[in-house]
Amino acid sequence: MPPLVSVIVPCYNEQATVRKLLEAIYNQSYPRDRLEVVIADGLSTDGTHTEIAAFQSAYPDLRVQVVDNPKRIIPAGLNRAVMAARGEFILRLDAHSMPYPDYVSRCVEALISGLGDNIGGVWEICPGGENWQAQAIAVAAAHPLGVGDARYRLGGHPQEVDTVPFGAFRRSLVDQIGLFDETLLTNEDYEFNVRLRQAGGRIWLDPAIQTTYIARQTFSALARQYWRYGYWKARMLRRYPGTFRWRQIAGVFVLSFLILGLLGFWYPLAWWLLGMEAGLYFLVLVIASLQVAYQRRDPVILFSVPLAIAIMHFAWGTAFLWSLASSFLAK
Repeated sequence: MPPLVSVIVPCYNEQATVRKLLEAIYNQSYPRDRLEVVIADGLSTDGTHTEIAAFQSAYPDLRVQVVDNPKRIIPAGLNRAVMAARGEFILRLDAHSMPYPDYVSRCVEALISGLGDNIGGVWEICPGGENWQAQAIAVAAAHPLGVGDARYRLGGHPQEVDTVPFGAFRRSLVDQIGLFDETLLTNEDYEFNVRLRQAGGRIWLDPAIQTTYIARQTFSALARQYWRYGYWKARMLRRYPGTFRWRQIAGVFVLSFLILGLLGFWYPLAWWLLGMEAGLYFLVLVIASLQVAYQRRDPVILFSVPLAIAIMHFAWGTAFLWSLASSFLAK
């Protein structure tokens, strides 16, 4: 008999997407009677519960359990869901995601084969809306200039990596390395994987394991998202400095803008250098967007995608520096 798999999902105000996720889980090739879904809801105030209840009524042959997450933070929700899960295997998903039909089967197969202790795949980034901002964000979120060498966004060949999103692992792994760290409001999955690697475990990425991820709809939402990423990445790096990656150089980049801007009050040459740096940066972003603009026959991408990538860099980098500075001053 196939092992029981518990799909855990942290959730808060996801009325627009939670039904799509549940339907994607329902349509998995994995035996439905060996699947359960545990949704940790952060006391949603929209119609999330209504959507879940409607799905449960329409598809009673898939067990869906909702547990409360009064802390309203992702790691606490994951922990509540893990504790309520009955499965031998845990598979984490997000309410903004829609896994391909063979997602669960491929994850379980890879775990049983011993390819890794935490298994994940790649994202197919889809726009969160029809507006030009949503289209630009989806392109930027899958571009190397936006996400660096994050293999789960870029694809490639099956390989061992430092982290995967929406990992699948045996329940016994939690007993070995502990639950998700609730002192981190984001980056909790990366920190979990750091502890896994320190314990001698392997994280395996297979591009054949795919999920559709719905990106943010507006630049303001994108800025808030990457502010959180940068702020909490700095907090995590203070604990694990050896996990710094070149894709996180945005903090140094933003710092150079700040330093040159301040020095310009005393040394005008610094402002000239700042202008040169900003011009070169924008030129690189536009050149990088040329191919996508040509493929889509959409000249707006030439300017919208560079803007989206710049928001990602500067929101992340500014929050990263602010987090480091506030931690230092708090000592």
